[in-house]
Amino acid sequence: MSRKVAVIGMGNVGAAVAHYIVACGFVDDLVLIDKNEAKVKADALDFYDAMPNLKNHTNIFVNDYSQLEDADVVVSALGNIKLQDNKDDDRFAELPFTRVQVREVAQKIKESGFHGKMVVITNPVDVITSIYQEVTGLPKNHVIGTGTLLDSARMKRAVAQRLHLDPRSVTGYNLGEHGNSQFTAWSTVRVLDQPITELAKDRGLDLDSLDHEARVGGFTVFRGKKYTNYGVATAAVRLVNTILSDAHTELPVSNYREEYGTYLSYPAVVGRDGILEQVQLDLTDEELEKLQTSANYIKQKYAESQEAAKEGK
Repeated sequence: MSRKVAVIGMGNVGAAVAHYIVACGFVDDLVLIDKNEAKVKADALDFYDAMPNLKNHTNIFVNDYSQLEDADVVVSALGNIKLQDNKDDDRFAELPFTRVQVREVAQKIKESGFHGKMVVITNPVDVITSIYQEVTGLPKNHVIGTGTLLDSARMKRAVAQRLHLDPRSVTGYNLGEHGNSQFTAWSTVRVLDQPITELAKDRGLDLDSLDHEARVGGFTVFRGKKYTNYGVATAAVRLVNTILSDAHTELPVSNYREEYGTYLSYPAVVGRDGILEQVQLDLTDEELEKLQTSANYIKQKYAESQEAAKEGK
């Protein structure tokens, strides 16, 4: 059975996603969509020029929404990263742009007859994932945001660097909004087979400082090159492959949590049918409070987006 994925938005992130997919031969068919026709055609040609030196062949289709009808996964990577270049380090800076673009794109996805799974990277990801689900009418468990899959990776990197370990030796989660209200749930983090809260005492780790490092990691990268792409593209492709291979992997992704009434990042088991099972963590009272704050913030921004849409903004 052939694997087919579409990437909508071929900026720095979308191009990194597409390159990773082509270079590793993860799919048979790849659909690339972008309003900038010259750019997306150039990327397609560039990928074809790469293929004689790759192990695998990928069929590439450009700016053809009809190709989405039988696609397994659609990745939304559209955005306007220049809006992110603000003093507040606020991911919601892109929302006035992305909420309008996403409604247009979501309508085209719906009209194409697409009935696969959606992986959303577009910021602010939790609100945008909600908009995609609302407009496409796809089941909630089939529309998933990359969420704190990246923030959790940043936390693992920060902890591992401090302890001189491989980041894959750190387990645990950052939860909530992929944005300023997200936090590291230290009660979930284990290193060297013990809770990090215990290890922190022995090794003199400052957990607040590590939490801060995980939260601002993206802005550190952004300030250096005016965009981030490799970390989030790798998280997105991991999520795509988890769906394609029906891997049943537990991941901290943005999924719709009924008890919070919104999309936010919380671990869930992911496979071919999207979100297969939602994990229930035993969080501390402080962590539950932080999660509720995050949920309220996402809901408020989603409600504002709904109002703006009604007013045609």
